[in-house]
Amino acid sequence: MVLGSIAEVRRVLDAHRSAGRSIGFVPTMGYLHAGHQSLMRASVAANDITVVSIFVNPLQFAAGEDLGSYPRDLARDTDCCADAGVDLIFAPSVEQMYPGSMATVVDVASVAAPLEGASRPEHFVGVATVVAKLFSIVGECRAYFGEKDWQQGVVI
Repeated sequence: MVLGSIAEVRRVLDAHRSAGRSIGFVPTMGYLHAGHQSLMRASVAANDITVVSIFVNPLQFAAGEDLGSYPRDLARDTDCCADAGVDLIFAPSVEQMYPGSMATVVDVASVAAPLEGASRPEHFVGVATVVAKLFSIVGECRAYFGEKDWQQGVVI
């Protein structure tokens, strides 16, 4: 099941929670690969329901970065999720995630400033903001993140 509406995802997941089901969550920017599938399979094995978000977050990209060329293939990603046993895909639009103007962001300056943050100061504000929003939407869950980016793990 692929849903793009925040309200619909909340309704579906709240119904599962009310039925006593555990929820695993794998947040992604899409263009899924074997590393993502390993996280999905871990979630499927440990939870009653697994939800994967697919959202290319514009807040993670500075002007002149590769937002426009970031690969997007929802049909391919849907097949990848199905192969891993995922129950629900949340694929919101930018308008769903960021309606109107942004009044609130999550700033994690102390851990985001060095390393990658020194050359991409907006990046981790975008990461922290979207993850906070996704957690607010998905609600109580077990979250699964890859370990390829040490600094991002610290930020989260």
